[in-house]
Amino acid sequence: MGPTRAIRNFINKLGLAWWAKVETSDPAVTYWFGPFVTRKSLSVNLEPFLDDLSKEGSSSVRHSLIRTRRGEPLTT
Repeated sequence: MGPTRAIRNFINKLGLAWWAKVETSDPAVTYWFGPFVTRKSLSVNLEPFLDDLSKEGSSSVRHSLIRTRRGEPLTT
């Protein structure tokens, strides 16, 4: 495990990591995108993820940025 990943995992365990909760209606799926150390890094990396979902045909894509601790599963 590299140092960046170790830092993200540690921050996540503390509940201080930034995550995006991304919900789509067709298909009806909730994705968790993260963890990120800063809100800015999440925002920058989130755009390509949202673009990919749209290209794959997902509709009504909504997202919120949350500072929390997450574990598996990352898709529901």
